[in-house]
Amino acid sequence: MTYHPVPYRPARLPDDEALARSAALRRRMEARRSVRMFSPDPVPERAVLDAIAVASTAPSGAHQQPWTFVLVTDPAVRRRIREAAEAEERISYDGRLGDEWLAALRPLGTDAEKPHLTDAPFLIVVFQQRFALDGDGGVRKHYYVDESVGIAVGMLLTALQVAGLAALTHTPSPMRFLGELLGRPRNESAFAVIPVGYPADDCVVPDLRRKPLDEVLVRI
Repeated sequence: MTYHPVPYRPARLPDDEALARSAALRRRMEARRSVRMFSPDPVPERAVLDAIAVASTAPSGAHQQPWTFVLVTDPAVRRRIREAAEAEERISYDGRLGDEWLAALRPLGTDAEKPHLTDAPFLIVVFQQRFALDGDGGVRKHYYVDESVGIAVGMLLTALQVAGLAALTHTPSPMRFLGELLGRPRNESAFAVIPVGYPADDCVVPDLRRKPLDEVLVRI
C-alpha cells in the first residue's frame, strides 16, 4: 500500500464545552475500580460490542491493528477457562510468583480462586497478533505489538466504564491455555482476560489510594 492522505478536520469544541467534557470524563474514570465480585445480571450486549469497537480504534504500530477480541458467553467455555486459570494460579500462589510479588499483591486480597471468570456474564479475552498470516501461508511481522494492544485495552476499559459496566484485567500466567481452549491461530497469544458485568450487590474492593496528579505529572 502507498501513502494516500485524506483530509482530517474534526470540529473544534468551544473551550467551555471541552473543559466540561474533560471534567466529566475525569470524574467518571476516578470512580473506576477493578471488580472481582460480579452480579450474574444480564448486560446489554450492544454496550459490550460498542466498547470493543472503541478499543479497535486505538492507534497501532504501522496501523497493523494487531489485536483480536474473543467475546465468551458460553457458560461451559467460561467454566473451562476458570478451571485452567485456577490450576495455573494455584501453582503461582504456592511459590512460582516469589515472595516479593506475593507481598505486592497482599493489599489487593487476591488468591488463586477466580469466581469472576464464571460469575460475570461476559468474558473478553484479548489476544495480540505477534505476526500476520498471509493467505499463502507466509507471515508478516507486526511492530510495537505490546504497546498497541496495551493502548487498546486501556481504551476498552474506559469505554466499559463510561457505559456503566465493571471490569477486571485478569492475566493468569502462563496464558497459553487460552489460545488452546478458544482455538486461536498460531500467530495469536493471550494478552488479558477481562470479565465484564455489573458489580454484585455485596461487592467490595480494596481501599486503595491513587497517586494525585502532582505525583505523576512533570512539567518542563
